Amino acid sequence: MRVPRRTLAALLVLAAVPAAASCGGAARGDDARPGDEPPVALAPYQRLLPAPVSAHAEGPGYAFGPGTVIRTGPRDDEEVRKVGELLAEQLRGPSGLPLPVVDGVEGDGIRLRIDEGTEGAGEEGYRLESGPGGVTLTARTPAGLFHAGQTLRQLLPVSGPGAVPGGTVTDAPRFAYRGAMVDVARHFFTVEQVKRYLDQLAQYKVNTLHLHLTDDQGWRIAIDSWPRLAEHGGAGEVGGGPGGHWTKDEYRDLVAYAAERYVDVVPEIDMPGHVNAAQAAYAELNCDGKARERYTGIKVGFSSLCVGKERTYEFIDEVLGEIAELTPGKYLHIGGDEAHSTPAADYAAFMDRAQAVVARHGKTVVAWHQLAAARPAPGAVLQYWGHDRTAASEKAAVAAAGSPVILSPADRLYLDMKYDKATKPGLAWAGYVPVRRAYDWDPGAFLTGLPESAVLGVEAPLWTETIATRSDLEYMAFPRVLGLAELGWSPAATRDWASYRLRLAAQGPRLDAQDVNYHRAPDVPWGR
Repeated sequence: MRVPRRTLAALLVLAAVPAAASCGGAARGDDARPGDEPPVALAPYQRLLPAPVSAHAEGPGYAFGPGTVIRTGPRDDEEVRKVGELLAEQLRGPSGLPLPVVDGVEGDGIRLRIDEGTEGAGEEGYRLESGPGGVTLTARTPAGLFHAGQTLRQLLPVSGPGAVPGGTVTDAPRFAYRGAMVDVARHFFTVEQVKRYLDQLAQYKVNTLHLHLTDDQGWRIAIDSWPRLAEHGGAGEVGGGPGGHWTKDEYRDLVAYAAERYVDVVPEIDMPGHVNAAQAAYAELNCDGKARERYTGIKVGFSSLCVGKERTYEFIDEVLGEIAELTPGKYLHIGGDEAHSTPAADYAAFMDRAQAVVARHGKTVVAWHQLAAARPAPGAVLQYWGHDRTAASEKAAVAAAGSPVILSPADRLYLDMKYDKATKPGLAWAGYVPVRRAYDWDPGAFLTGLPESAVLGVEAPLWTETIATRSDLEYMAFPRVLGLAELGWSPAATRDWASYRLRLAAQGPRLDAQDVNYHRAPDVPWGR
């Protein structure tokens, strides 16, 4: 009998697990709940998350201790040196070791090597080899070395010195785009809070941070040509709180921080709907010339820019121009969803002009999938957020548009959806999204008529209508965002819930050590 590759991958992981502990068997007792079983002692190469393309243990490992150094190659390779410095910083805290960073890759220690001939690595892949003389991280690019370093972190103890087991990992991502979105418009979050989330994401090889910067409730980024957008439009949030906004320097700092971790920032300025904060700041953005009141509720679809006013297009040109200048990445997101107050013909005409503005400023358009019903510009990226109940015709339009697609199905990847009826924060309009549902689907075969080659990647949005604190943000994101990381990175053949739940449980001590507030999903064997 042939064993399917996906099942075989699960069996390889489970082979090292005692039968009674592996899947919550009878040893737990008839009244035990899934997830109450003791934590499973997976071997280090079996617990990696995201699952790599290939990993195996072999021979003696490397003693990671007081004499360990990080070697980064020639002195003039500044970017590799920075990768090494950041890896040293990430490892010093948990290990308590000095970990000096030195030039040259000859000798014991952790060696970072660029080799453009690294087979199968692509732009972000790598090879990790561990033996008694050290650990060698090899990649075609510094981004690959960074990802290799994140894998190394998982092979080491959560705290203190230890050993990197002997073995080899060969790895590369399935999809180029692996993203998470934070909505700072409904509730304001500081740059430092977003940096913390970004660090948590980057260690699991998420490479894109989408920032929802504007909405009806708040405008969160300073715009020099339209200063009242942030000053007045940013002075509020859902529920009537004080709101806030980021200065341009704060935004630049976040973008630079992300770049050091090989994460691209995608800013979103939502239009033509979701614009009440802007219309409260500037009366001229309304067709009747009257400023709107600031809005603190969560209703959607009631606001719209004035499509017939030329001043509207001067506004979007100036705003998007300033955002494009601040953002080195290739993408600029212009929203485009839930424009219920904009007639269809007006919507299409507006999006034609808005897309042209983005192109004029040297960026590639990203928009929510409603753009498929208008006229997506050549190369425009559609972000699909539908769910199981979305009309078949709407799904078909996305598949037929001929555009690259980012998949963010609301009933799979919306991190603000409740886990179950007992979840306190969050909403449930797309249904409950337990951890297994968030993980157990295939992006490459999700939308009928959309081939895997058209899927740019996946993204997990976190909307903040009901989320106002770091604790709630982390609780709703973790552990589901780790499923997103694996869906985006790992080969399709490794996607298997039975093995994933064990590897996810193995991340629990790491999340605990990092003081992450996460949901202890009942069907994951976290242990006590």
